[in-house]
Amino acid sequence: MKQIAHIESPYRDKFGVPRQAGLVDSKACVVFEPDFRVPEAVRGLEAFDYVWLVWQFHLTERTEWSPTVRPPRLGGNRRVGVFATRSPFRPNPIGLSCVRLLRVEHDSHLGPVLYVQGADLVDDTPILDIKPYLAYADAHPEARSGFAQAAPAPSLQLVDDHGLLLQLDEDERRAVEQSLRHDPRPRYQHDPQRLYTFAYGTHEIVFRVVDNHVEVVTLK
Repeated sequence: MKQIAHIESPYRDKFGVPRQAGLVDSKACVVFEPDFRVPEAVRGLEAFDYVWLVWQFHLTERTEWSPTVRPPRLGGNRRVGVFATRSPFRPNPIGLSCVRLLRVEHDSHLGPVLYVQGADLVDDTPILDIKPYLAYADAHPEARSGFAQAAPAPSLQLVDDHGLLLQLDEDERRAVEQSLRHDPRPRYQHDPQRLYTFAYGTHEIVFRVVDNHVEVVTLK
C-alpha cells in the first residue's frame, strides 16, 4: 500500500475535527506525493461533483484492537461492534470520506491539486486512494442506517458577544461556527467551567459550553 497524497486541512489536531464528512463546510486541498503528480491521473475528474477519499488514521494506530467501541452518537456509553461503526480504532486504520470536489488546479511545482469541501480529516492525513462518487451506485437514501439514521443536527447555540469570530474571513467563520455548534467535546465531558481549545488554520479558539450554549472566550 502506497500513500499517494496528503490533505492540507485547517484542522491541525484531532480535537474539533467533524465526526463525519459533509457536516461542516470547511475547505481543504489534496496534494499528491511526488511520484503521483501526474496530470493524466486526474484527467476527467473535474466532471464529478464528489469524490471518495480513502485514507489512513495515522494518529490513532494501535497494535491491538477491540471488537466493541463506544460511538459518540450513542453518548459514548453504549458499546456496539466496531464493524457497525466508523470509529477510528479499527483492526486496519483505514478511513473513508465522501467530499465535494470544488475544482482541480494544476500547480507548476505540486502538479494537480484537488480543492475539496466537507472533509473530516486532520491536517497531513495520508491519502491512499481517490475514487469518483457515482450517484447511481453510491446513493441509497432509502437505506436503514442503524443508530445513525439521520445526520446530527447542531446541538448548541453559539454565543460570541464580543464578535471575536468576526476576525476570521467568511469561509473560516462559517466552518468554525458549524464546528462549535456540533459540539466537538468528548461526549463524557460536561464541566461548564472547563475551557477547551480548538485549533483551526492559524487560529486557536478557546470556548466553553454552558447548558446548550457554546461561548467563544478568546481567539488567538
